[in-house]
Order: sequence, then structure tokens, then C-alpha cells
Amino acid sequence: MDMKKLLIAIALFSFLSPARSDEGMWLPLLVQRLNYADMQKMGLKLTAEEIYSVNTSSLKDAIVIFGRGCTGEIVSGEGLLLTNHHCGYGSIQSLSTTTNDYLTDGFWAMSRAEELPNPGLTVRFLQRIEDVTARVMAAAKEAKDEAGRQKIIGEIAAKIGKESVEGTQFEGVVREFFDGNAYYLFVYEVYSDVRLVGAPPSSIGKFGADTDNWMWPRHTGDFSIFRVYTGPDGKPAPYSKENIPLKPKHYLPVSIGGVHEGDFSMIMGYPGNTDRYLTSFGIDLNLNSTYPTRIEIRRKKLDIMMEDMQADAAVRIKYSSKYAGVANYWKNFIGMSKALKKLKVADRKRELENRMAAWINTSLERKNKYGTVLQELEQAYKDMASYNVARFYYIEAFMSGSELLAFSTAFKSWVSYLKGSDVSAEKTEANIKRLEPRINALFKDLNLPTDQKMLAAMLEMYYKNVPVEQQPEMLRKLGDKYKGDFTRYAAKTFKKSIFTCPEKIMAALRKGDPSVFEKDPLYQLADAFLKSYEPLQKRMEEINLSLSENKRLFMEALMEMENDKTFYPNANSTMRLTYGTVKGYSPADAVEYLYMTTMDGIMEKEDPNNWEFVVPEKLKELYKKKDFGAYAAPNGKMPVGFLTNHDITGGNSGSPVINGNGELIGLAFDGNWEAMSGDIHFEDELQRTISVDIRYVLFIIEKYGNAGHLIKEMTITGQKREYPARLQPSEVTE
Repeated sequence: MDMKKLLIAIALFSFLSPARSDEGMWLPLLVQRLNYADMQKMGLKLTAEEIYSVNTSSLKDAIVIFGRGCTGEIVSGEGLLLTNHHCGYGSIQSLSTTTNDYLTDGFWAMSRAEELPNPGLTVRFLQRIEDVTARVMAAAKEAKDEAGRQKIIGEIAAKIGKESVEGTQFEGVVREFFDGNAYYLFVYEVYSDVRLVGAPPSSIGKFGADTDNWMWPRHTGDFSIFRVYTGPDGKPAPYSKENIPLKPKHYLPVSIGGVHEGDFSMIMGYPGNTDRYLTSFGIDLNLNSTYPTRIEIRRKKLDIMMEDMQADAAVRIKYSSKYAGVANYWKNFIGMSKALKKLKVADRKRELENRMAAWINTSLERKNKYGTVLQELEQAYKDMASYNVARFYYIEAFMSGSELLAFSTAFKSWVSYLKGSDVSAEKTEANIKRLEPRINALFKDLNLPTDQKMLAAMLEMYYKNVPVEQQPEMLRKLGDKYKGDFTRYAAKTFKKSIFTCPEKIMAALRKGDPSVFEKDPLYQLADAFLKSYEPLQKRMEEINLSLSENKRLFMEALMEMENDKTFYPNANSTMRLTYGTVKGYSPADAVEYLYMTTMDGIMEKEDPNNWEFVVPEKLKELYKKKDFGAYAAPNGKMPVGFLTNHDITGGNSGSPVINGNGELIGLAFDGNWEAMSGDIHFEDELQRTISVDIRYVLFIIEKYGNAGHLIKEMTITGQKREYPARLQPSEVTE
């Protein structure tokens, strides 16, 4: 396929009628071509312009990138924002103390003055999307090899991004699609004054915790509330008491009409990463090496943290967010492994690859262009397998193991500066001011005994499990010297290192002597890891260049071979729309899951002896009295969660589930266990999105949090509908 034909194919990728409306994460820019008539038949009442528009307010203007990897939505004309509890968890944890334990007790601001600032937290509003494929590809033609191609693309992408926002307060970034076959520009406006307004206690916001994570039936009130502020002029501004609530271009009305099976709904948000076009070779590497390695390391980390968290309330607060971050994808990797094997996804990929090989071999032109693609991909993954265990031990056990060990790497540049010829009092002071906030932030949420245990455990695992020739020489020598007893080594090192005390670090910085750092045992160990990884990293870069080139050619060949098929791009943390219906599923023979849960299920799961399933007394009292306010279903039940067949992934957490009228009906927060392979393969009959019903959110705000003033800000709509006979009260929670 020549470049002109390829660009046309990509431009029309969303014009073809999709085989399944529930599969695909579509760019909202192209919603007009997303078989709009099909969406209307399913129940959409909005115009395409009301979903995505640059010139007038639309749904896109109410939806934000929340923090570093979640989605949020504006629900009032005064900047009120909803997202998941687990998305706001880091902010809630950071603001918590043993005196004001918002993780345990929840938090509700009863006035604007009580809303809590969150330094470092941002939200991003999308301004526009623009196809810049032709310009990027034209520049890429000048490249002589893959490394040169990537360099040129990086340069032109940065130039396009910069040009797109000159003279404005916006940020512009160009992102890759279809493995380097298309490029789009995204322009954002970033707000940095985002304040915590409300959060239920973790016993509601994380009900079921690790046990229920990725599982259905689900009974988690996974939401938190923030507010976006601007400067007095309405533009983004850092925190100030003079700032005012955001006046959004659009906010979502909130429907309490309820959800019913078959209802049309759509989700807009920022899904993180999928790899739907991954070959069987990549899947085999994940199953045989990547997932087992990461699962084992993360399990050890979780055990270390949990032991200390259960023993000390202060440690629990410090490590709650860290623990949750490690646990989430620890269980995800387990689920991915099981689902990929059970659903035989690699075998399906092999069938596709065999068809492609046969298709390539029927044309001399195709053989010349694509003839070695599959072999090159297979070889690249084989080469990667030789380094994969060391690669993920470096990432998980070194860079994400002991926080102090990883933090000591930040002082490499400081030592280089001090040993250079451009040292001045002014620059020294500027560097110290740059490092001091990072030091304070680290020690705020650090427990030295926990980190010491983490260092010992990660070094022991590295020493035992990474091929000897890929370990730092220093680690091997330490293992021999201490006879594998890294607990003894860690204790000795923590006694000697300046990095265990913020005052000692600051004193060393003020002294300005590089040898103080170079003689430090933690610094020396980190330096040994960094140096030992350099040749491995260089080899991985070579392998990744081969992967990049051949994945691009594979994608191009696939689109040419199946030119009558709809192709959607992988998720890459850019705004996407997915649409479908409210729907249950059958995960196994003789098992049927209905599409919604109620508070009955919370009471059925209650276990006062298990922290994951503790139910607050006030919630039990509200349930006993059936004091559900305006939010109960017509059958008298209090809805909690529901299922849809939308296509989502990590990053969609907090995304609004929107009905055909453009009204908020829930917050997406999870996928289901049986379809954990979804990042690589969408399983139509099994894949579901788990969302918290907006009625449960409003019930908790008003009845549990006594924060009805927040609901008064919202535009509440919706007329209740009776449930069909098959969903009588006794059946809803089954």
C-alpha cells in the first residue's frame, strides 16, 4: 500500500460500519463518521456536535484528565468535579494524618472555605484534536533508518506542538496512532488549583478492596469530589485564596432515572494503554516472563507493606496509596495471565499471522515490502526474552523497590555538577532549592523500617532470580560477603547512609563536597545498578527499534489485508468515546450475572473481622431504615453498581457513563475478571465495564455525608422507570 492510500485508509478508519458497537475506543473528532445513525438507533439523542465540537460547548468540555492517569467530569457550573475514590486516593492520603484520617473517616467540605488544596494535582481540558499525519509522514521520509525516523518524528512532533499553542496558555502534544502509521495533535488547557471537596470513608470508597478488585458482583462506592479553581480572570492559576470556582464551557446534568438492561450509554474518557494488535510472540513473552516476574516481585512488596501498615496507623496512612498502586496491577497481571490462557488469545493471533503470511506470499510486491516482518517480530521478542527478567527486576525491584535507594539516583547530576567547572554560589543555591521539596515530599510518607525491609527483600530476590551475568558486580559481591543475608546488609547500610535522614542530606548539599555522596553506601549501590544496566539498556534500545519498525509494517499490512474491516487505534491516554448498552453476562456454564447490584449485597458481604468488608454503622442504620431519599429504585432497593459492554481500560477510571440524552448515570471504575485479557483482545461476550450508579453516589453525599448542598449545585434530571418482572427485589443482587 503506498503512502497516499494508507493515509486515506487511516482517515476513513472510523467511516466503516463497526462489526460490534461495544468494541473500540474511538477518537471523538471522528464521531460524525462513527456510524452515527447506528448510535441513534441504539438510543442516542444528541447531535455529533453536542458530543465533540471546537466551536461550541460539547460533552468533551466537561471531561478532563484527572491527575496523572484518571478521568474526571465537571457536574456543576461552579467547577465541581467527580472522579473515582481510587483516583482521588493519593490526594486523600496526602491530606490525611492520624488526627484527621480522611481515608478512614471520609471528608466533606461544608463550605468553599473548607475545601482542601492539593499541591501538584492538575486537570487537563481538551481544546481540540487535529490530524497531522501528512506533515509528520512527509518529514519522516527523510530518515535513512528507524533510529533516524524516530529522531525526525520526535523533532517535528515537538515543533507542531509548540507552534499550535504559541501566544496562548495551552499545551500541545502530538501522539502516535496505529503503531506509527498516523499522528494527531491534542491541545489542552491545564488547571493547577484543584481542591478536595468530598470523599466517603474507604470502607465505602474501597469496599471489597483487593478481594473484589476486578470482580463482579461489585458493591463499591468508588467516587470522590473535587473542585477546579481559576484566577479571578477565569484563567488557570496556581493556588490562591483569591481564586474563584471554574465556570466551565459545559457540565454534565445528572440523571436519577436509573439504568435498565438494553439502555444505550456511552463513556468518554482517557484510556491509558491497550495493545490490541500485539502478535502471538509478544503474548508468549508476557505469559512466560513479564507477568510471572512482576507478580512475584509485587507480591513480596505487598506483604512487606501490609505487615507494617497493620501494626501502625501512621504507617497505614503513609503507605495506603503506595499499596493500592502496587496491588492494582499485581492482580491485573494475574487476571491477564489467566484470561489470555483460558481464551487462547495467542492461538487466535497465530491464526491471523498464518493468514497474513499466506497473503504476503501471494504477491511479489507484498513479499518485497512485508516478507520478513513476522520473522523479524519473532526474533525481536526472542532477543528481548534474554533480558526480560533483568529488565523487570530493574524496574520493579530497583527503581520501584526501596524508595531511598531509588531516590539516591537523583543526586547523580548533583555530583556531576559539583565536579564540573561551572560551579557558582547562585547555581548551587538554585539546585538546593530544586531538591529540597523532593526531599520533604519523600520523607513525609516514608517509614524507615519498612523501606529497610524493602531494600533487603528486593536485593535478595534480585540476587537469586536475575541471571548472574546481568546483575551488578557489587550485588554479587555483597551476596557473597553476607552469605545471601541482605537483611544484615540493609541494616548496616541504613545506619551509615546520609539518605536515611533529611537533615543529613541537606547538610551534605550545603557542604558541597561530592565525595560525601560518592562514599555513601546507598549511593554506591544505586550507581552500581545504573552502570550495570547501561549495556542491557543499549541492547533493549536496539531491539525496540526493530520492534518499532516491524510493528508499524505489521499494522500497515494488516490494514491492507483486511481493508473491509473497521480499525480503531490503541488507547494512548488521549480522549476516546466508546458506546454500547447496559448489559449483564454469563461467565460460565449455568452462571448468569445480572446487570446491577444493590445495598442488599453490601450487607450480605459484611465481615467486621475483615477490613476489606467492614460496613460503617451509619450506612447500616440508613439501610435498616431504608432512608434512601430520592435515589431508591422504584422497587425500593438502593442501587449501587451496574454493568455495560463498553470497551475501556486503565485511565478510564472516573470516566462518566452517559445516557442518550447526555446525562451522567454512573462513574466507570473497573473491568471484569473473566475478560482481563481485554487490553490485548476484546472478548465480545465477556468484556464488561463496572460502574458505580450515580444514584448511590448522590445517596452517599446527601444521606451519609450530610453534604446535600453539593447536590444543589448539580442539575438533577430523570424520571424513574419500573424494573421488568425478571428483576424483582429478591433477584437484583444475585
